[in-house]
Amino acid sequence: MAGSFNGAMVDQIIVKGARENNLKDISFSIPKNKFIVFTGVSGSGKSSMAFDTLFAEGQRRYVESLSSYARQFLGNMKRPDVDLIEGLSPSIAINQKAISHNPRSTVGTVTEIYDYLRLLFARIGHPHCPNCGREVIPQTSKQIVNQILERAVKEVGAVAPYRFFVFAPLIRDRAGDFRGLTENIRRQGYKWLRVDNKLIDLYSDFGIVKTNKHNIDAVIDRVSLTKDNLKQRDNAYNRLIDDVEVAMKMSNGLVIIGEIDDPSFEFPDHPANIFDTLYSENYACPVCNISLPAIEPRLFSFNSPQGACPECKGLGTKFQVDRNQVPEWKARYLESRFFNAPNDSVREEIEKLMIKENCEVCHGSRLNPEALSVHITGKNIYEVSRLSIDHLNEWVQSLNQVLESDKEKEIVVPINKEISARLEFLLAVGLDYLTLEREAGTLSSGESQRIRLASQIGTGLTGVLYILDEPTIGLHSRDNDRLIATLKKLKDLGNTVIVVEHDEDVIRNADEIVDFGPLAGKNGGEIVAQGSLADLKADKNSLTGKYLSGKMQVSAPSLGSELIYESESRPKKIVNDNKITVENCHQWNLKNINVDFPLNKLIVVTGVSGSGKSTLIHDTLYAGVKKHFDESYQGTIGQFDKLKGIDNLTEVLLVDQSPIGRTPRSNPATYTKVFDNIRELMAETTESAIRGYTNSRFSFNTKGGRCEVCQGQGQIKIEMQFLPDIYVTCDECHGTRFKDETLEVEYKGKNVAEILKLTVDEAHEFFKNITSIRKKLETIQEVGLGYLELGQPSNTLSGGESQRLKISRELVKRSEGHTLYVLDEPTTGLHFYDVDKLIKVLRQLVDKGNTVVVIEHNLDVIKNADWIIDMGPEGGEKGGFVVGTGTVEDIIKCPRSYTGQYLKKSFTS
Repeated sequence: MAGSFNGAMVDQIIVKGARENNLKDISFSIPKNKFIVFTGVSGSGKSSMAFDTLFAEGQRRYVESLSSYARQFLGNMKRPDVDLIEGLSPSIAINQKAISHNPRSTVGTVTEIYDYLRLLFARIGHPHCPNCGREVIPQTSKQIVNQILERAVKEVGAVAPYRFFVFAPLIRDRAGDFRGLTENIRRQGYKWLRVDNKLIDLYSDFGIVKTNKHNIDAVIDRVSLTKDNLKQRDNAYNRLIDDVEVAMKMSNGLVIIGEIDDPSFEFPDHPANIFDTLYSENYACPVCNISLPAIEPRLFSFNSPQGACPECKGLGTKFQVDRNQVPEWKARYLESRFFNAPNDSVREEIEKLMIKENCEVCHGSRLNPEALSVHITGKNIYEVSRLSIDHLNEWVQSLNQVLESDKEKEIVVPINKEISARLEFLLAVGLDYLTLEREAGTLSSGESQRIRLASQIGTGLTGVLYILDEPTIGLHSRDNDRLIATLKKLKDLGNTVIVVEHDEDVIRNADEIVDFGPLAGKNGGEIVAQGSLADLKADKNSLTGKYLSGKMQVSAPSLGSELIYESESRPKKIVNDNKITVENCHQWNLKNINVDFPLNKLIVVTGVSGSGKSTLIHDTLYAGVKKHFDESYQGTIGQFDKLKGIDNLTEVLLVDQSPIGRTPRSNPATYTKVFDNIRELMAETTESAIRGYTNSRFSFNTKGGRCEVCQGQGQIKIEMQFLPDIYVTCDECHGTRFKDETLEVEYKGKNVAEILKLTVDEAHEFFKNITSIRKKLETIQEVGLGYLELGQPSNTLSGGESQRLKISRELVKRSEGHTLYVLDEPTTGLHFYDVDKLIKVLRQLVDKGNTVVVIEHNLDVIKNADWIIDMGPEGGEKGGFVVGTGTVEDIIKCPRSYTGQYLKKSFTS
């Protein structure tokens, strides 16, 4: 086939026989250098094609092109299950994984902007004394002598001379008797030393106390200048230049001029008072006698010993025992035990008393005082890092206008170019509200993905295959246009851009759409439609096309107060005046707001990225209520004055996208507890009764029936040192997790391992007569996860799948109501078809008497809210306000609400 690779094929990526995961022997082609969207219901095979096939093969081919020496560190990459891929370009994946949870990683370091800022401050920064704030300027010996002579002209009297010592500072705050040093100074022909501000004759009988710390200066010269001397300036200048250069040579660039304040006219051997002025050819404060280190980029790095705060070692925070709970002496003891604990159990116990607070020395700046004392236009590097991206861009652009030195202006040009380019890309993807000092671990998956997207645009590469996974996550409808323009710019550079996406705006702007389906899991894995937007709309097999054409719609209420509660998704209007009120929220960018959350309703909190939604809901509402019910809760609690109405609740649950398990031991069956019922059923079979097996025999987490070689994991973890750990299939049980004897017990012709291989939909049919199992499986189906295998390892689930699995677990519970559920963008990874299911599930929780608070941008979810809280109006410092609250109609009528404007467009369209 390689021989048929002609010119026409160069313009296409051709795939033949793709069978990775649930893909059903797919063959298709897509044009290169185009903006392409892969869409379809959740689990239909989009990611299997984009990431597990195209990207994986691109990476594998790249690794094979390297030398055998390089490949030994990367390992042999698995070839995707595909017959042929032609026309494949070098590939880069930009997926949803978080950038880094390392506290040393920030937005500035990830984008490399902070590296260029360090260079900028090192080259044109103005150092100041960290003690008195006076600007410190390095001087040449010539400049120092001219200053001394200028001072002499001012101070010399008609009769009284200007008298001073020229000192070479040799020892500062060090203990010892320094016999060798004093002998060496005497041999060089010097007669006097100053030890601890006392002048000592080197030829006299003196001693220096060895155990004390001392300051020692060599007296280089004793100078007395009169008006007559100053008239012969050249003589005075030549003498002083020699003195200063000798002193600097002896003391590594330092010289002290000690002015004598004494009533006599002669030069006294032991003056009453000496006033010192420190000069330096390096950096030193002449008043405070503080020497500054060399101004180099590493001085501004909090990951370097030269720049990091000595107290917190550059972290900006300290993890310590809460002094409000424990007295100081005990706190220190517990901290010592925590950091030297022999095992995790001791550490976990002490951790309950510990809190994370800003470092009391650097106040969160991470840097030492010397680094913070270097300014550009009156700001230090930390103050610049705290500017939002849009304000930072303005500051950088203004430098050429505000700098006075032509030399500095010339230095700024190349550095400015690099910083500005990166800032422009961040602005282009809607991240204008972020700050460089923000920890990377606090970013949402959508924010981190858009940062990597901005970085890729900045590289200027062409001929690359970019694959993105839902870049619209966390993005308000208002900002979609900027993101789409960015993706098109990436295409216009000469790249192929494949986006796995469900957002309607992105799909409508694609050059080519590939619709996977028709449904999920084993019922998916096919391409049901491919072509332009018009092609999809006209294709009767395309589920996506039906939603785009309006033939199918996500259940939504009609506008009008009488009809707002009469849709299928709103079976009844809940009348309840109870509410939770949070007063004076002022965490991060929240502007002292008061917010009401009416109970027994579906509440949607929306607003542009960075407007304060997560701060209000996660850090304030959830954390405040959680702390009320659980005194040991150690999470961050936002700042607010009062939290009213908690008595109307019995529990609060955060249903986020964090993994439900990090190892293959956890799976949907164990997480939803349906496996408990399955094990009981297996233990009730005749074969189990004969063999004396109990339900524990069918557990892969306990000894007995599990395979002991892999300890019931089905896989064996191989530690790869500096590479990620990998899992290989167990040779003993071949991935079944159980002993052969356990697998001999069957129910309806299937053993426990075969049952775990069933999808939820297949298991629902298989166990249709077992009520306890069937009901739990139905809740998983209701959230659109019927395609998952019961035993699918949890560490392979996406964030959206994990979140929906958590919702299904809550639906199983016999709830008495009065629970507050908090969800963060549950529509992540959901097709229109799946969003419809999700809305019905959330409504079930509300109908049981619970309150559901959802952070969301999806307009279909917002339309179905009982109550909307719209944050904004912008992100970052321009956000933190409540723009509007109320029903859908109320938000549409709010002129300041971007959400209202897009809701109105959605209803009218």
